[in-house]
Amino acid sequence: MNLTESWIGDKPLVPPCGLFGKGQHIVLAEDDEDFRSTIAMALRSDGFEVSEARNGLELLDKVAPCLGGNEPPKPIDAIVSDIQMPCFSGMEILEGLAEVRRRPPVILITAFGHPHLRATARSLGASAVFEKPFDLDDLRSVLFNLKDAPGFDGGY
Repeated sequence: MNLTESWIGDKPLVPPCGLFGKGQHIVLAEDDEDFRSTIAMALRSDGFEVSEARNGLELLDKVAPCLGGNEPPKPIDAIVSDIQMPCFSGMEILEGLAEVRRRPPVILITAFGHPHLRATARSLGASAVFEKPFDLDDLRSVLFNLKDAPGFDGGY
């Protein structure tokens, strides 16, 4: 997958080595335990605080305050979610967040990267869509660039 196809805007800068995510909270939703663990470990090594969700219901529980226009107990700087999960899909969560004025950026990951799926995700406000398998450095680049994106206020 070409990163410029999944990223909206100019090609992302490569993140520096070190803890560029320090102080930022990522909610990671992925039903494949090994894949979720690998992503979480990589993000934690960059300094991110990572809250993990095993399915769409756990993700909904973490983002529910955002849906009501309230600030969650722990501010969320970005959401990284699989699309196809038990209970609720990442797309359903994104759709629920689409109408929320102040919401964290959402990055979706999928094993089914159909062009229609990507277009729908972008129309609902996804910051990027990655097709599995993907290079973790591409995800790191998008997260690095999101924090400096114009209009990005740190999510909720």
